[in-house]
Order: sequence, then C-alpha cells, then structure tokens
Amino acid sequence: MALWILRGLFLLIAIGMGLSLTAGADLKGTGSDGMVQWGVFVIFILSSVGIVVLDICVRSKRIDMISSVYFGLVVGLFLTYVVDLALTPLFGLGFDSKIFGTTIESELLRLIIVSFASISLCYSCISLLWQTRDDFRFVIPYVEFSKDVKGSKPYVLDTSVVIDGRIADVIETGVIDNQLIMPRFVLAELQGIADSSDKMRRSRGRRGLDVLDRLRNNENVDFKIYDRELPEMQGQPVDMKLLLLARHLEGKVVTGDFNLNKVAKLQNVPVINLNEIANSLKPVFLPGEVINIRVVKVGEGMGQGVGYLDDGTMIVIEEGKEHIGEDVNITVTSMLQTSAGRMVFGKFESHS
Repeated sequence: MALWILRGLFLLIAIGMGLSLTAGADLKGTGSDGMVQWGVFVIFILSSVGIVVLDICVRSKRIDMISSVYFGLVVGLFLTYVVDLALTPLFGLGFDSKIFGTTIESELLRLIIVSFASISLCYSCISLLWQTRDDFRFVIPYVEFSKDVKGSKPYVLDTSVVIDGRIADVIETGVIDNQLIMPRFVLAELQGIADSSDKMRRSRGRRGLDVLDRLRNNENVDFKIYDRELPEMQGQPVDMKLLLLARHLEGKVVTGDFNLNKVAKLQNVPVINLNEIANSLKPVFLPGEVINIRVVKVGEGMGQGVGYLDDGTMIVIEEGKEHIGEDVNITVTSMLQTSAGRMVFGKFESHS
C-alpha cells in the first residue's frame, strides 16, 4: 500500500511540474503557442507514467542495479548543474530563437538545453556505472550489503563441476557461503553441450543447466551470472578465461577437472577440486580393522575379489575371488591414495 501511495504522489508531483513549466513558458509569435505548451505537458505525463509502469513490471530489482542508478543520477545531476552554470551567463545576454515558426525566449531555450543535458548526462552516468558495476563497490548509507560480505572470496564455477552436480549438494549443507560466480562464457559452453547431437553430452549439459537453476532459486545462495569479458580474455580458451577471471576477482576456481586443477596451480590461481574434497571425506581405516563388505567382482590379482563402500571406495580383497556375491568380513591390511581416489586392501576373514 505504501508503495502505491508513493507512486501516486510521484504522478501528482510530475503533473504539477508539467503544469508549472508549461504555464511559465513565455511563447510569442504564432498560434502554435498552446500546442507547444500542451506538447511539453503531455511529454511530462507520459514519461512519468512510463517510469511507474516500468517499476511495476520489473518486480525483482538487484541492489547493484539500484546503486548504479542512484550514483548515476547523483553524478548526472551534478554535471547538469555545472552545465547550467556555464550557460547562464551566455543566455543572460538576452536573445530569442525561432524554432518551427515559434519564437522562444533565451531563458526557455536555456531551460530546454539544460533539460536535454540532464537526461543525457544521467543516462550516460547510469549506463557507465551499470556496465562497470563489478569493478566498483558502492556504499549507500541506508542499505546493508549483507550479500557482499558473505565469505572471503568468490568461487568461480567451471563446466565440469556444474555438470557433476555435487556442488549443489555441498552448497545446500551450508558449509560454503561464498558468492558463486557463473561466467557467461561458461554458461554458453554449457548451453552448447545441452544442444549437442550426442545423446550423452546432451543429457550432461541439461543436468548442468538444472543444477544452475537449482542454485539460482536457492534463497540462501549468493549466485551471480558474470557477463563481462576482460580485454585479456580475447581469443583465449575457456579454461584460461576462467583463470584470468578468478585472478581478476581475487577468487577461487571450483572444478572437477584434473588438468584445469594442475594448470591453475601452475598459474598460482587458487583452486578447489571437488574430487579432492570428496576423497578427503571418505573414511580412513587402520590396518587390523574389520569391515563388512559385499564382493561384487573378480580383481586383477590372482584370487582377488573387489567390493565397494557406499561412497564408492574400492576394496580389494585377498582370497575374495571365491566369495563373489557374498557378504564377508575382511581385515584391512593397507590403504593406497591415488589421484583417482582411495583404495583399501584387505584379507578375507569370514562370512558375515
């Protein structure tokens, strides 16, 4: 209700300003005086109604957009004031101009020029701040930027980690509250995969888009699409663009790609490998511990059987070949950590 009252007051003020401006215009010469006056008035009213309609249509308003408009208007109006100061002595000399057969006094002409300058300068300033909003931090006294202080560094997502899908589960646990950045060029690559003629690639791409939609609709996740490309990104592959963007934002790359992980470390760019996180969370067994496991297939070594824990950890069982399809108790003998994950070696003890 308060918002509608504000909109109504805005329209009333706009109507009053339009009437005041047209009534105070001193036009001389032809019968078109009234037409010019009413034309100015109609422009004021239509512009005001258009602003209110735009405000109603754009329901979801982003704080960076609002701050860009706020500061753009302040700077634009200040520059308009400077232009007005510069023009006042010139038009103070007193001369009239004839436009479309109507003689307009110098004061009214100055008002028209200043008004046009005001609109142009405000638009230019807002547009400039909007396009460079990621390079500046705006502070408005009565706005608390709660999302800007989440976490220490933004996390830049790559294609592999989005397609994997586990990132959404990790974020929803609340362990990570950093801002998530999805670059536009990565989103374009993901859309290309989703449109692929290969059925498997198409399914992976669509799953990645579903994961992004899941993150975007989570109110507890600070998720942002990054539209801009830095000049140094021109002609670079997607992986290199990711590293350059992470360095520019002073953030970290989140990936499941082993090669990108290596390149990021060589480039001294902080990187979070989701597979390494998953491996670090897998249970650790000490030699001598007893595990109950189901033998599912034959191992590579003689007499070996293989089983898997619920998290996918491979268990290699000595003397387990003869017990495929059975639940057995094994004694852990050793563990091996590889780039692909963790492997546990054990020896058959008894049936469970």
